[in-house]
Amino acid sequence: MTERDAKFRQAAWVYLHVGILYEAAAYSMMREGLLPTGGLGPPWIWLVAGALVALAIFGALLRWKNRWFARAIWALHALRLPTLISGAFFRGSDGQIDPSFYLTALVVVVINLGFLARAGWDL
Repeated sequence: MTERDAKFRQAAWVYLHVGILYEAAAYSMMREGLLPTGGLGPPWIWLVAGALVALAIFGALLRWKNRWFARAIWALHALRLPTLISGAFFRGSDGQIDPSFYLTALVVVVINLGFLARAGWDL
């Protein structure tokens, strides 16, 4: 296995674990009634869609080892940061979700961004 292959393999496995964590969090939030219902369909459909997307990205990172794909996923994943930062540090007292949830997700996302950057920019 080349160094490049190892970086993509690590990025793929870290992304899969982030996907599992997000799915588990979304499932827990759904059980607590914290996910919106209505206009976009029932939450379970989005849980299934999220799982399929996570598996597809995992497979693509493992199989293609394409730097531009890793960079695109890095950029899309980085879009989560403002919401996580807001929830972790600037949430008002009316929020239903504890700031530690957002802080933990923030740490996980940043770690994932690091592994995606290693694969996408060959760091």
